[in-house]
Amino acid sequence: MKGLIRLTYYKIIDATSVKAWDKVVFDETYQEFFMQAQRYDQAGQYPTFAALLANVPRAAELHYLSSRAAMGYLQQLNQVIPDVVNAVGKSCLPFTQFKFEVLASDVTQKAAHRIAISFYSDPLTWIDTVGDRLLVAYGDQRPVLQAGSEVPTDLIAMQPYLSISSFQGTFQP
Repeated sequence: MKGLIRLTYYKIIDATSVKAWDKVVFDETYQEFFMQAQRYDQAGQYPTFAALLANVPRAAELHYLSSRAAMGYLQQLNQVIPDVVNAVGKSCLPFTQFKFEVLASDVTQKAAHRIAISFYSDPLTWIDTVGDRLLVAYGDQRPVLQAGSEVPTDLIAMQPYLSISSFQGTFQP
C-alpha cells in the first residue's frame, strides 16, 4: 500500500469540444463572460480577457462570475469527475471540490473562449500501480487493509491532464 492520495483532473473546454456537456458549458460560460465583460468595460476598449485583466480593476472576478453559468451543469455530474473512467469504462472518481478559470476569451470572437475546470478527487487509498493504472480504494481504507480485510477497488488509468495532486503516507527509503 502506497498511501492516501487525491487526484486532480484538469478539463479544458473550448470551441473544439465535441461532447454535449462540454458544448453547453462552453456556450453558457461564454454568454455569461460576454455579459459580465461588457459590465466591466462599458466603453468596449478591451475585447479580450487578457486586456481586461491588464487594464480593468477587479476583472479577475470574471473567473467567478463566468463560473456561475456552469454551476447547474456541474451539479448534473453528481459529484463524479467526467472523462475519467475505471477499467470497465465506468465514470467512478468522486469529487467535492473544483476550481473554474477562464483561460482566454474575447467579446468579439466566441471561438476564442477557453475555460478550464480542475476537479479534485475525494481521498483515495493508493494500493498499488498496475501498468499505467492506479489500484485504488475509495476513502481512507488504510486501517482496513492493514487489518487484512477486503475492500472494493478500482483500476484508474493515468491519462493526460490527470495527476496525483497530494500524497499522504509513510516514507520508506
